[in-house]
Amino acid sequence: MRLSQVIAVLDDLYPPAWAESWDAVGLVCGDPDQEVRRVLLAVDPVAAVVDEALEWDADLILTHHPLLLRGVHGVGADTPKGRLVHRLIKNDVALFTAHTNADVAVPGVSDALARAVGVTGELRPIVPSADDPRRGLGRIGELPETLTLEEFTARAALGLPATVWGVRAAGDPDRPVRTVAVCGGSGDSLLNDVRAADVDVYLTADLRHHPASEFVEAGGPALLDAAHWATEHPWLAGAAAALTDALDLTTRVSTAVTDAWRLHGANNEGEK
Repeated sequence: MRLSQVIAVLDDLYPPAWAESWDAVGLVCGDPDQEVRRVLLAVDPVAAVVDEALEWDADLILTHHPLLLRGVHGVGADTPKGRLVHRLIKNDVALFTAHTNADVAVPGVSDALARAVGVTGELRPIVPSADDPRRGLGRIGELPETLTLEEFTARAALGLPATVWGVRAAGDPDRPVRTVAVCGGSGDSLLNDVRAADVDVYLTADLRHHPASEFVEAGGPALLDAAHWATEHPWLAGAAAALTDALDLTTRVSTAVTDAWRLHGANNEGEK
């Protein structure tokens, strides 16, 4: 199996034209003619993931987050990202990124997040794409039964990979929850769209204090805030399955927890 064949499948699953104009997706390093047998999937292109790839003898790393999102003028080994590029090239490991093009795909990052927290049935985008209303940013769906916000928060925490951040909620703990909106990664840019979508709760990551407080005070849906890494991690298994369905490859989802936050100190009130 050649890397070019893998890229063709990935570009079909997550067309680069779907990526935001500011994004950097596709092949970061690697020879399209090189052989690929093993693919490691991870959220972040960081040292721990490269360590795992080398230990497992991977030929390709597929990540959600770009390594080189902003323009660079060099990849010298005296910088953290430059060192990663050197290690990858020296060991013939390619790196490929599917970021915002995977966010809007069907199935994509938010589909996997919705399923991970118990949303069933048909999903629809929070913000449909202009050229195809079936795909777009975020997803909205229904729980099989009505839960309280407190119960749904617990379910979401169990459905997502564990982090010290956990899952925190804003709103009345007894509020009934049935219609759920989700967005993998940083989703506060969709707050106005969520407010207009007639949902009970919105699960995303990286919510800021003032927008969240004002949103809830104004009578918007309840909010769940999880770790950024945790909301995007569920996508990896589906992407791995899609690759193995299309190609004769061995895939593995990285075991590295690459969430940036490693410690959590809480008082008794914070532990509730």
